[in-house]
Amino acid sequence: MDSITPLLSDPAAWAALITLIVMEVVLGIDNLIFISILSNKLPEGQRQKARRIGIGLALVMRLALLSMIAWIVGLTAPVFDLGWSAVDTTGHVLYETEFSWRDIILIAGGLFLVWKATKEIHHSIDHEESGETLDKSGKVAMSFGSAIVQILLLDMVFSIDSILTAVGMTEHLPIMVTAVVFAVLVMLLAADPLANFINRNPTVVMLALGFLLMIGMVLIAEGFGAHVPKGYIYTAMAFSAGVEILNIFARRRRVKKEAAAE
Repeated sequence: MDSITPLLSDPAAWAALITLIVMEVVLGIDNLIFISILSNKLPEGQRQKARRIGIGLALVMRLALLSMIAWIVGLTAPVFDLGWSAVDTTGHVLYETEFSWRDIILIAGGLFLVWKATKEIHHSIDHEESGETLDKSGKVAMSFGSAIVQILLLDMVFSIDSILTAVGMTEHLPIMVTAVVFAVLVMLLAADPLANFINRNPTVVMLALGFLLMIGMVLIAEGFGAHVPKGYIYTAMAFSAGVEILNIFARRRRVKKEAAAE
């Protein structure tokens, strides 16, 4: 393991740490949105516990994967190749069928996210035809164990993506550990406010499900070797969220005016 003392006086190490923290926090947004939506389907008394367990599992999984960096890096080695690929006129790979274990995990995780987001969207549009059991408040009933299992599955996918990003940005293990712990602490602090905000504003749920659907498609694309710049994705998400926040403010202002006029 690297000695920590030399890194404390190295400006390059501090720059790498700050950059990696920002990247890990941004990558954690996907994980946090999924946990928030899933926990809101539980009885109110179990929601916070589910978030804490889900985020705690994310931290444990990331730290465990950091202790097996050599194995994680090995996940990028090709496992099999179907012999198909496509490139554009500039030589950029559009897709390929040389799959590693990382690709297989990303594709499986992406398919799960697409399935889950589609199922939730279907329920939001017409819950009577969705075939799901509802609780007294009209929300889909879900067991605590089922929620934790689904959170754990997505934690694994997002954790592998997170650690591979960390390995690609720095070779110093203390920097990776610090960035991962800091990012998970941010997730822990933001979990309840985000989940409560989503729960209070039903239209935000549909927007969040749209984000998950997009993220699932991106994971599938990356599993097939088509790299999608993360900056484009999160810029689109931030813009959509900004527009929805303006809509929320507009609706609240209109309701206040109507209440004052009565």
